[in-house]
Amino acid sequence: MLSFFKKKAAKSEEAANGKTMKAYLTGKVIPIEEVNDGVFSAKIMGDGIAIIPENEVLTAPADGEITVVMDGSFHAVGMRLDNGVELLLHIGVDTVGMNGEGFKPYVTVGDKVKTGDNLIGFSKSAIAAHGLRDVTMLIVTNGDECPPVKLMSGMDAVAGETVVAEM
Repeated sequence: MLSFFKKKAAKSEEAANGKTMKAYLTGKVIPIEEVNDGVFSAKIMGDGIAIIPENEVLTAPADGEITVVMDGSFHAVGMRLDNGVELLLHIGVDTVGMNGEGFKPYVTVGDKVKTGDNLIGFSKSAIAAHGLRDVTMLIVTNGDECPPVKLMSGMDAVAGETVVAEM
Protein backbone atom coordinates (compact mmCIF):
# COMPACT_ATOMS: atom_id res chain seq x y z
CA MET A 1 0.00 0.00 0.00
CA LEU A 2 2.83 2.39 0.85
CA SER A 3 4.42 1.89 -2.59
CA PHE A 4 1.17 3.10 -4.22
CA PHE A 5 1.45 6.44 -2.40
CA LYS A 6 5.15 6.74 -3.27
CA LYS A 7 4.35 6.20 -6.97
CA LYS A 8 1.54 8.76 -6.85
CA ALA A 9 3.83 11.28 -5.12
CA ALA A 10 6.55 10.66 -7.71
CA LYS A 11 4.08 11.33 -10.56
CA SER A 12 2.94 14.57 -8.92
CA GLU A 13 6.56 15.61 -8.51
CA GLU A 14 7.26 14.87 -12.21
CA ALA A 15 4.41 17.17 -13.23
CA ALA A 16 5.60 19.89 -10.85
CA ASN A 17 9.16 19.61 -12.19
CA GLY A 18 8.00 20.04 -15.79
CA LYS A 19 8.72 16.47 -16.88
CA THR A 20 5.21 15.69 -18.14
CA MET A 21 2.25 17.31 -19.83
CA LYS A 22 -1.25 16.31 -18.83
CA ALA A 23 -4.31 16.05 -21.05
CA TYR A 24 -5.71 19.50 -21.75
CA LEU A 25 -9.20 18.09 -22.42
CA THR A 26 -11.07 14.88 -21.67
CA GLY A 27 -11.43 12.75 -24.79
CA LYS A 28 -9.70 10.58 -27.37
CA VAL A 29 -6.04 11.47 -28.04
CA ILE A 30 -5.04 11.07 -31.69
CA PRO A 31 -1.81 11.67 -33.64
CA ILE A 32 -1.58 15.13 -35.21
CA GLU A 33 -1.35 13.44 -38.63
CA GLU A 34 -5.02 12.38 -38.27
CA VAL A 35 -6.28 15.98 -38.01
CA ASN A 36 -8.11 16.90 -41.22
CA ASP A 37 -6.15 20.11 -41.79
CA GLY A 38 -3.09 20.42 -44.01
CA VAL A 39 -1.19 22.85 -41.77
CA PHE A 40 -1.57 20.81 -38.58
CA SER A 41 -1.35 17.29 -40.04
CA ALA A 42 1.77 18.20 -42.05
CA LYS A 43 3.38 19.54 -38.84
CA ILE A 44 4.12 22.89 -40.48
CA MET A 45 3.77 24.67 -37.13
CA GLY A 46 5.44 21.83 -35.23
CA ASP A 47 4.80 18.34 -33.93
CA GLY A 48 1.84 17.69 -31.71
CA ILE A 49 -1.20 15.69 -30.76
CA ALA A 50 -4.93 16.29 -30.86
CA ILE A 51 -7.86 15.46 -28.61
CA ILE A 52 -11.43 14.87 -29.77
CA PRO A 53 -13.05 16.54 -26.76
CA GLU A 54 -15.85 15.30 -24.53
CA ASN A 55 -15.79 18.42 -22.35
CA GLU A 56 -15.80 22.15 -23.13
CA VAL A 57 -12.98 23.68 -21.08
CA LEU A 58 -9.41 23.78 -22.36
CA THR A 59 -6.93 23.45 -19.47
CA ALA A 60 -3.20 24.02 -19.05
CA PRO A 61 -1.19 20.86 -19.81
CA ALA A 62 1.68 22.00 -17.57
CA ASP A 63 2.91 24.94 -15.51
CA GLY A 64 3.86 28.00 -17.52
CA GLU A 65 3.02 31.49 -18.73
CA ILE A 66 0.40 32.58 -21.26
CA THR A 67 2.16 34.22 -24.22
CA VAL A 68 -0.74 34.63 -26.66
CA VAL A 69 -4.54 34.67 -26.53
CA MET A 70 -6.04 35.00 -30.01
CA ASP A 71 -7.68 38.39 -29.63
CA GLY A 72 -11.26 38.54 -30.84
CA SER A 73 -11.54 34.89 -31.86
CA PHE A 74 -10.32 33.32 -28.58
CA HIS A 75 -9.97 29.96 -30.38
CA ALA A 76 -6.31 29.46 -29.46
CA VAL A 77 -3.78 30.21 -26.76
CA GLY A 78 0.00 30.10 -26.67
CA MET A 79 2.08 29.33 -23.62
CA ARG A 80 5.70 28.92 -22.58
CA LEU A 81 6.24 26.13 -20.09
CA ASP A 82 8.60 26.61 -17.17
CA ASN A 83 11.18 24.39 -18.95
CA GLY A 84 11.15 26.54 -22.13
CA VAL A 85 8.85 24.41 -24.29
CA GLU A 86 6.46 26.66 -26.26
CA LEU A 87 2.97 25.41 -27.08
CA LEU A 88 0.02 26.42 -29.21
CA LEU A 89 -3.32 25.03 -28.04
CA HIS A 90 -5.83 25.41 -30.89
CA ILE A 91 -9.53 24.61 -30.47
CA GLY A 92 -11.11 23.20 -33.63
CA VAL A 93 -10.32 23.44 -37.31
CA ASP A 94 -11.08 26.77 -39.05
CA THR A 95 -12.71 28.13 -35.87
CA VAL A 96 -10.94 31.49 -36.26
CA GLY A 97 -13.82 32.43 -38.58
CA MET A 98 -16.31 32.14 -35.70
CA ASN A 99 -14.96 35.49 -34.42
CA GLY A 100 -15.18 34.46 -30.77
CA GLU A 101 -18.74 33.12 -30.87
CA GLY A 102 -18.93 30.24 -28.40
CA PHE A 103 -15.50 30.92 -26.85
CA LYS A 104 -14.73 32.37 -23.40
CA PRO A 105 -11.12 33.10 -22.39
CA TYR A 106 -10.20 32.63 -18.74
CA VAL A 107 -6.62 33.93 -19.12
CA THR A 108 -4.75 36.92 -20.53
CA VAL A 109 -1.20 37.35 -21.80
CA GLY A 110 1.29 37.25 -18.93
CA ASP A 111 -0.81 35.07 -16.63
CA LYS A 112 1.08 32.32 -14.79
CA VAL A 113 -0.85 29.04 -14.91
CA LYS A 114 -0.57 25.65 -13.25
CA THR A 115 -1.39 22.24 -14.71
CA GLY A 116 -5.16 21.90 -14.98
CA ASP A 117 -5.98 25.63 -14.78
CA ASN A 118 -8.83 26.70 -17.07
CA LEU A 119 -7.63 28.51 -20.22
CA ILE A 120 -10.62 28.79 -22.59
CA GLY A 121 -14.22 27.65 -22.42
CA PHE A 122 -15.89 26.71 -25.70
CA SER A 123 -19.21 25.46 -27.01
CA LYS A 124 -19.09 22.20 -28.94
CA SER A 125 -22.60 22.92 -30.24
CA ALA A 126 -21.61 26.38 -31.53
CA ILE A 127 -18.64 24.87 -33.37
CA ALA A 128 -20.86 22.14 -34.86
CA ALA A 129 -23.49 24.75 -35.85
CA HIS A 130 -20.82 26.35 -38.06
CA GLY A 131 -20.15 22.97 -39.67
CA LEU A 132 -16.71 22.76 -38.05
CA ARG A 133 -14.88 20.09 -36.06
CA ASP A 134 -13.92 20.61 -32.42
CA VAL A 135 -10.76 18.46 -32.50
CA THR A 136 -8.23 20.41 -30.42
CA MET A 137 -4.51 20.46 -31.10
CA LEU A 138 -1.46 20.84 -28.87
CA ILE A 139 1.53 21.90 -30.98
CA VAL A 140 5.14 22.20 -29.79
CA THR A 141 6.15 25.32 -31.72
CA ASN A 142 9.84 25.43 -30.75
CA GLY A 143 10.70 21.75 -31.04
CA ASP A 144 14.15 22.50 -32.52
CA GLU A 145 15.10 24.73 -29.58
CA CYS A 146 13.71 22.92 -26.54
CA PRO A 147 14.22 19.68 -24.64
CA PRO A 148 12.92 16.63 -26.53
CA VAL A 149 9.18 16.04 -26.10
CA LYS A 150 7.73 12.52 -26.39
CA LEU A 151 4.08 12.87 -27.43
CA MET A 152 1.58 10.08 -26.74
CA SER A 153 -1.67 9.23 -28.51
CA GLY A 154 -4.10 6.37 -29.09
CA MET A 155 -5.77 6.57 -25.68
CA ASP A 156 -8.73 8.01 -23.86
CA ALA A 157 -7.59 10.84 -21.59
CA VAL A 158 -8.94 12.73 -18.60
CA ALA A 159 -8.16 16.45 -18.46
CA GLY A 160 -5.51 17.29 -15.87
CA GLU A 161 -4.82 13.63 -15.07
CA THR A 162 -3.66 11.56 -18.05
CA VAL A 163 -0.03 12.07 -19.14
CA VAL A 164 0.07 12.91 -22.87
CA ALA A 165 3.72 13.96 -23.17
CA GLU A 166 7.06 13.44 -21.44
CA MET A 167 9.96 15.87 -21.56
